[in-house]
Amino acid sequence: MSNALPDRATMTVTEAAEVLGVHRDAAYDAVHRGDIPSFRVGRAIRIPTAKLAALLGLAPPPHP
Repeated sequence: MSNALPDRATMTVTEAAEVLGVHRDAAYDAVHRGDIPSFRVGRAIRIPTAKLAALLGLAPPPHP
C-alpha cells in the first residue's frame, strides 16, 4: 500500500500508520493518547480520513 490517503471516509489504524510513515504500534499509541482522531465501531478503531488530512494540512480525498 502507498502512503496516499484512501478515498474512503475512514481508514484503519494500520492504514493511518502507513500514511504517517510510522510503525503500527506508534499509531495505536497516538490513537490512545488522542493525538490521532478516532472512533470505535464495536471493537474496531476507525480514523476519519478527512480529520487526518486536516491534521496533516492536506486536502481530503474526494468522495465518490
